[in-house]
Amino acid sequence: MSIKRLYDEKAGTSISLEFFPPKTESGRTNLLERIGRMSALEPTFITVTWGAGGTTADKTLELAAVIAKAHPHIAVCMHLTCTNMEPHIIDAALERCKENGIRNILALRGDPPLELNHGDAYGYFRHAIDLVRYIKQRHGDYFCIGVAGYPEGHYNVMDEDEQDPVRDLEYLKMKIDAGAQFVITQLFYDVEKFLDFEKMFRDQVSQEVAVFPGLMPINSFMLFNRAAKLSHAEIPKHILDRFPEEIQLDDDLVKQVGVQVLIEIIDQIYERTEGRIRCFHLYTLNLEKAIAQIVSQSPILGHLIEDKSEGDINLEQEGANDGLVPKPGNDNAPIDTDRDVILVDDINDNMDLDSDVRKRRRRSSVRSADVLMNRTTVDKYQTGSSLDTNDNNMPSKKFLISISKGSGTLGRDATWDEFPNGRFGDSRSPAYGEIDGYGPTLKVSNKKAYELWGQPLSIKDLKDIFIKYLEGSIDALPWYDQGLSPETALIQEELIMLNLRGYLTLASQPATNASRSSDKIFGWGPRQGVVYQKAFVEMFVYKPQWENVLKPKLDHYGRRVVSYYVGDAAKHFDTNLDLGSSNVVTWGVFPNSQIIQTTRIEEESFKAWRDEAFSIWSEWAKLFPRNTPTNSFLKQIHSDYCLVSIVHHEFIEPDELWEILLD
Repeated sequence: MSIKRLYDEKAGTSISLEFFPPKTESGRTNLLERIGRMSALEPTFITVTWGAGGTTADKTLELAAVIAKAHPHIAVCMHLTCTNMEPHIIDAALERCKENGIRNILALRGDPPLELNHGDAYGYFRHAIDLVRYIKQRHGDYFCIGVAGYPEGHYNVMDEDEQDPVRDLEYLKMKIDAGAQFVITQLFYDVEKFLDFEKMFRDQVSQEVAVFPGLMPINSFMLFNRAAKLSHAEIPKHILDRFPEEIQLDDDLVKQVGVQVLIEIIDQIYERTEGRIRCFHLYTLNLEKAIAQIVSQSPILGHLIEDKSEGDINLEQEGANDGLVPKPGNDNAPIDTDRDVILVDDINDNMDLDSDVRKRRRRSSVRSADVLMNRTTVDKYQTGSSLDTNDNNMPSKKFLISISKGSGTLGRDATWDEFPNGRFGDSRSPAYGEIDGYGPTLKVSNKKAYELWGQPLSIKDLKDIFIKYLEGSIDALPWYDQGLSPETALIQEELIMLNLRGYLTLASQPATNASRSSDKIFGWGPRQGVVYQKAFVEMFVYKPQWENVLKPKLDHYGRRVVSYYVGDAAKHFDTNLDLGSSNVVTWGVFPNSQIIQTTRIEEESFKAWRDEAFSIWSEWAKLFPRNTPTNSFLKQIHSDYCLVSIVHHEFIEPDELWEILLD
């Protein structure tokens, strides 16, 4: 299943798909079902990402192996980064690939670890070409090796080098000459820059090596901008102009425009390269609706969704069971989702709320729902027992039409989380977590980190950093680089006072009771709607301060007023809720729609974020040489503090949470 051979032999246009290992076990289960449905698109290959420094190595290897076993008709390509990786780790990963029939590797350098700034050696591998040569020397032609291409030039996060695609082309040629057989590009939205890159590649590197353009669907306006920023990809003005301010908070409208933008990009690339580029690599974010819409509506790719052997598809009949979706925790018990829904977040009963497949998450670009697809395992994919299949034992393509339209039971099952979940989304989603989910990082370059945060040596220094962020005098913390939302101004004074008391605040929101969806501060989603929020705050707290001051105070008020999760770097966890609990803290009511829930704070997602949040303390410490005062101080904070998330449930009392905390 060599990608080169498959691509050479495959006639016509096609796609390839990228997935990443989910952060939660329920997300993994749901992703396997999702990949099963998307296999009906007959992708030329599927890639699985590898976390920075091998942070997701086990999950990556496991996911790649399961996909390869479940879908032997699809080539699987595993990402592999090499900096700071010892040869025995690379050897072990490649052997596991061999054991599972995986013959394709995307060889990447990855960002060097922060300690390398202080004179440490890179280890055996310094650049991606070192990995290409190593694989060829050790394994000959067994593996088909791919490498990354950068239409706008590679950005070096360590020293903020200026991007230069011409300079990068020399390195790309060296990797091809060393044995790489295909190129996947970084995501881009500027067609002209890609076409210039592809022409230079053909003229200076190779006429035969396949180049797969990397494209990311536009699922929300904030995510669109963030993805481009993280990839250092420019968004052309003529594309930005298609997202005027009045639609930027309505993800449904943004998605509709985004689908057309991607279709036009694909169309232009195919026509202007005269068909040289005929396979398009789609960064799925572990989601499927936008992919299905792009494919089904594209004149270039539309044939992938056709299945003449099935005859006419009766969507009305396929959706005959509309309103019945599987109930979480019960494979056979349906919930009537077409009934009137009243939002009742009873934390004692821990009630799940029905929700439509559409929802809006302002701060973390999420949409999620309380429909859990947990009943199909990878074994069922091999037999086809859970899905309608065609003669080739592949999922029926009528599923893809349902997915693209969100119609019928399947359409809802497939798209209950059709928008990417930030870390305040539904942890059962395969897309749960930050979109740059390649492992915990500081979000900014080393140079900027020193400029922003200096060399903290005391709790006072940390307080000053967090307060400067709240005041807007610095634009990032080690955990965030997105700046403050407008609503933070409403509780800015309270947050500053919390930080002065040593509560280092990470995330928060004020309460609101029935604000208009067009409100300049709280508004989101379609017009003529009404939105609600509970106040919450997340912060690092000194452990004795939590045990002796804050916890007794919250316990006094009781969980019907305030609930909390708390955890530390040693993975200890405590809550005043029932185990496995969750809370909806943002929701909206809109015309012709069920209640839409957008922001959840739940046990599983809190635990996943707790581990990342404390890892970032460690990453911050690595900016400084070992055993220096700042390095030691940040490591001490990592050990001595806990992470606390507090939700106030009386949203009709917007000031009460802050009064409780500051009393």
